[in-house]
Amino acid sequence: MKSLLFSMLFLLSFLAHSGEAAIPCTTVDANAAACLGFATGKAAKPSSAFCDGLQQLAQTVKSVEDKKAICRCLKVGAKSLGIQDRFLNRIPRACNIKVGFPVSVNTNCEMIH
Repeated sequence: MKSLLFSMLFLLSFLAHSGEAAIPCTTVDANAAACLGFATGKAAKPSSAFCDGLQQLAQTVKSVEDKKAICRCLKVGAKSLGIQDRFLNRIPRACNIKVGFPVSVNTNCEMIH
């Protein structure tokens, strides 16, 4: 659940790819768990483990449905984890990841392209 919010960042940072399989939440969780400290304001910056996890997750994305699945995983637990948007929107820059839309716990997963 910790990585659900972080998964959103991954999701938002990916460009559309071809494919049909959606990314399972267990994969999202494994790659995003290292960022809870930053996303809750307890760490000054995302860890290198988190940024590496984002890059690994990015490599697994094959379709828009994958991105939407990551977003959905994120939204399941984000509110209960104390994730703050003001830290979330800093993650793409801190991890040097390009995002084409706002990174937020309020992102509508179904509107992701």
